[in-house]
Amino acid sequence: MSDFSFLNTHRTWEDWCGMLLGALIVASPWFPIQDQSGIAGQQTIVVNAVVVGLVIFGLSQLEYVALQRWQEAATILIGLWLIVSPYVLGYSGEGFLRIYHTSLGGVAVVLGVLQLWQDWDLNDQDMLKHGQ
Repeated sequence: MSDFSFLNTHRTWEDWCGMLLGALIVASPWFPIQDQSGIAGQQTIVVNAVVVGLVIFGLSQLEYVALQRWQEAATILIGLWLIVSPYVLGYSGEGFLRIYHTSLGGVAVVLGVLQLWQDWDLNDQDMLKHGQ
């Protein structure tokens, strides 16, 4: 039987994964597999991806430095926004970009839920010790 005790503690590699995820979201409108002509004129899509990616990157950096529960809740909310943004902003027919944003948003939600679950029972003093 395997031991999943490594999932019970918020580790710094999770914060690094969040930073990588933010960078991937920022770069997602320019991923090479998709049709660039479909999104070239729609700057709202690009701005949305860049802002969401920078927010996730910044939240992950904050978690790395000073862990707070609101950061994890914000990561979940911004991940949910990334999942629904293709439908709200009208690019659900763009194929791969919709798949990228839905998938990357799902990863952000899962990462945020995992981190929130890990830190649920910690008091403020224990959360301040994160990363030390």
